[in-house]
Amino acid sequence: MRSIVCKQARTALRSAPRWNYRAPCTAVRWSSSEERQWSTPLAKQLSEAITATGPIPLASFMRMCLTSDLGGYYMSSQEGRDQFGQKGDFVTSPEISQIFGELIGIWFVAEWMAQGRKTKGVELVEIGPGRGTLMDDMLRTIRNFKPMASSIEAVYLVEASPSLREAQKQLLCGDSPMTETSIGHQSISKHANLPIIWTENIKFVPSVQDKSPFIVAHEFFDALPIHAFQSIAPSDSSQESIQTPTGQHELSPSARQPKGPQWREMVVSPTPLSSTHTTLNTPKSQQSSNPPPDFQLTLSKASTPHSLYLPEISPRYRALKSTPDSLIEISPESHAYAQEFAKRIGGSKEEPKQTPSGAAIILDYGPAGTIPTNSLRGIREHKRVSPLSWPGLVDLSTDVDFTALAEAALGASPGVEVHGAVEQGAFLQAMGIKERAEMLMEGLKGEEEKTRIEGAWKRLVDRGGSGMGKVYKAMAIVPESGGRRRPVGFGGDVDA
Repeated sequence: MRSIVCKQARTALRSAPRWNYRAPCTAVRWSSSEERQWSTPLAKQLSEAITATGPIPLASFMRMCLTSDLGGYYMSSQEGRDQFGQKGDFVTSPEISQIFGELIGIWFVAEWMAQGRKTKGVELVEIGPGRGTLMDDMLRTIRNFKPMASSIEAVYLVEASPSLREAQKQLLCGDSPMTETSIGHQSISKHANLPIIWTENIKFVPSVQDKSPFIVAHEFFDALPIHAFQSIAPSDSSQESIQTPTGQHELSPSARQPKGPQWREMVVSPTPLSSTHTTLNTPKSQQSSNPPPDFQLTLSKASTPHSLYLPEISPRYRALKSTPDSLIEISPESHAYAQEFAKRIGGSKEEPKQTPSGAAIILDYGPAGTIPTNSLRGIREHKRVSPLSWPGLVDLSTDVDFTALAEAALGASPGVEVHGAVEQGAFLQAMGIKERAEMLMEGLKGEEEKTRIEGAWKRLVDRGGSGMGKVYKAMAIVPESGGRRRPVGFGGDVDA
């Protein structure tokens, strides 16, 4: 589901890194926020902060747009506002067909069976549960497999948005009261009298050696902030100092950029009042009808702390440094979540899990093996708009770097292995989506409902047009087996 769980932005960029960058457009004069009209209150707040401190990393901009208390996209409790569904900004797979959630539930049952059918200690964890539709369909399905259902001790929902948390509670728990706990909130599921526990960060979910966490993250990673970098040609001199919020600081010899190719970070600043251009992924059909976005993306003239560090963490990034104008996108928060999943399933290098157990499945969109570039997009009312416009009213998302997630998971735990990414269409067909749809249609008399069910499941697996079968991918993190077993949907069979 599409929701943000990291509550890292509470007020006007207080927790976001602010570096005194100078954008290439040095002749631009920023006008006071009082001298222009901003599209949203959040846009004005962002402008005031940037005017005071200088352009900010793209990740900081995204974090504020999505999770700010002042009208952040997922934090707003405005009556009648709904990000999901036909009346919202986008539609997700669980909203398209109940079969999607049913098959994810079955995937967890299959993993539970393959891992020895534990009779206790099983936990279901969803990261970014949206309206709760996916978990509702999963629980309804799993309760039909009574041995596994009885082994589940709790359901954890990692959610920071109060409005979304309330929607999830209404769907999953009905009239059961919600109470505060030491880590968040709690209620009781309407399906199986299970405790539903809400927390704002996965780190608050207890991690215990003998527990088996079954984790799902659907359309979560695409909404995590990214840093964007571009390589530049060799310069005649090396950079010996860097400007930070605390002033100019000398770089140590080991941190100084050599006289060779360097990475520069893409940063965000207010669009000048005189600007008439359109930027960054604005569809051509809308370029003449929309005013320029509130903000613009430019290349930092000097190195930033992020550009000195993040592109050096993987050989995949380092290999592109020597090619001028190479673009890469990196999401440190995505890496951290993949590492957390792996450690909960297989234990860490320092504290390996005696018997690795549990599983995680990630379903999102992005390339299977390449590094995403220029993938930031904005969606409003089911239409593509500039991601730098209407802060707080536009859904922001990027392509997921699945290879980076796999590297992060494998590097964090010796007790796991990663399968995928595979195309969602292939995964769902291997899970039996066609057969399940036929079963649903058998009990129906009306042709209209049959047509709806058939159209829905085919949209989930179709590889072309508006289909989701190719661009969406599935990736699994499971206990290490030495190559002896592949999960169902990833080339393996159900272990009965």
